[in-house]
Amino acid sequence: MRHLIFIIVFSLLSVAAFARNYYGRVYTENAEPICYATIYPVDDPVSGTATNDAGEFRFSTGLPPTSRVIVSFIGYEKRELTLADITDSVTIVLKEQPIALEETVVAAKASKQRNKRKQMATLLHAVYVQMAKDFSDDNAEYQIVSDVRMDSEGEAWGMEQMIARIVNLPGMGNGGRDSVQIAGQYCKRYFKQSIRDLADTLYKSDVLERMDKDMRKMAAAVDSGVVVHQGLWMAGNIRYDFDKYTDDLKHWTVSNESEGETVLTHTESHNWFGIVKYSIKRHYILDSETLSVRRFSERGELYVNIPFGYKLNRDQLQLLNLLNMGEQQIEKFRLRKANGVVSLNTIYQRQNGHLYILEKNLKADANMIGTKKMDLPVQVRATQRVTSLKTEDVQPMSKSQMTRRVKREIVPVY
Repeated sequence: MRHLIFIIVFSLLSVAAFARNYYGRVYTENAEPICYATIYPVDDPVSGTATNDAGEFRFSTGLPPTSRVIVSFIGYEKRELTLADITDSVTIVLKEQPIALEETVVAAKASKQRNKRKQMATLLHAVYVQMAKDFSDDNAEYQIVSDVRMDSEGEAWGMEQMIARIVNLPGMGNGGRDSVQIAGQYCKRYFKQSIRDLADTLYKSDVLERMDKDMRKMAAAVDSGVVVHQGLWMAGNIRYDFDKYTDDLKHWTVSNESEGETVLTHTESHNWFGIVKYSIKRHYILDSETLSVRRFSERGELYVNIPFGYKLNRDQLQLLNLLNMGEQQIEKFRLRKANGVVSLNTIYQRQNGHLYILEKNLKADANMIGTKKMDLPVQVRATQRVTSLKTEDVQPMSKSQMTRRVKREIVPVY
């Protein structure tokens, strides 16, 4: 018994001795603090955290000093450090990554874009043939960290970080698209206390419970907290979407963005009696020599004009409470107009001769305008980064794996 107690005590002391606290700050190149930047060890993402308003962070882990650490924020290039690099006074600077959030095309002169349809058809066919070589028909398994953040009127009210496993099944979805299976493994939700108090008013009602049931039904009983992250990953199904538009020759243009890169752009637009208008530009950034895809960018613009306004239902009105609306404003709000711009970008990596996703970024700016000239701006920022990739002997997930409830943790931003 004495030996057993000694072993237990020694084990506890060993864990305590090797679990070390790490502190630091994350700033922009203009020396401005970044709130909600995420910091996590690649081999232990659950121990990660997010920065506060001053850009400060702290976390603890028992991993060795050589372990890799990812520091990232939506719209900035990620930094990769080791635990040994993070000292008590470390300041980590992130550079802007405009390629991941803005339109990636610098258009050439119009005269250079007017290609004959025969030439365009030949080019599109050559790109599709190269895609067939670059993208594998075998299953792939990704381990990802997915961040989704919402802002209103310049204030970040919260962020959710999902650690998840994704199995990509090429050609197994509707219309020959990829089927995406996702199993959330761990979830952190970051809130400031003032915003958390507003969110608690929704938890006390049954609004979120009803939304949860609706989303689970829509996603075939998948945990509703995973649905958003799955939808982000599925957006931009490049290979099959490209094939869908190759016959629409008059809406394709070609230009050079920079030396060694060619940009193919497809434009689609619709207008329903001036009430709903939207346009989508799809940019395929290619290696000029091989025609392999390096990046893929989509930019969509939406405009809605409802002549007499639309009265939101009770659940929708309650959710507006999170957007800094008072009770009297909520009751009077009728949606009159809405407009928004969404940019989605995908960056690829090459492994074993094939292309796989490395990173996805999304930026959405929307504005809802009521009949009483009430203006509600909403911004959503999201990024999904691959931490590991498996390409051999990948099996589809079982239903029980995908429907398992994800453990969630509410993390106050200190």
